Amino acid sequence: MSNPTNMKELLNYVEEQKKIRAAEHRRKFAHHGECSGLTDAEYNRVVTRQKSSFPKARKFTHNRMWKHQARYSVKQLIEIVKT
Repeated sequence: MSNPTNMKELLNYVEEQKKIRAAEHRRKFAHHGECSGLTDAEYNRVVTRQKSSFPKARKFTHNRMWKHQARYSVKQLIEIVKT
């Protein structure tokens, strides 16, 4: 079919093109048993990076996060507790 002239033909044309593209993709990437899992040596060579910033968050929340806070005197703390 070439040059669809109305919407119905266009929808059919698009559907057929999708099927053709999907079939081509399946043919192109079919492995036919050529792929297998990793050997132990290959698996052990794989380096997986972990999160690198986890110690900083605790340090931030325990120290720098509270630097802007004013220091309360004992009298102020007692007043806060009373309220």
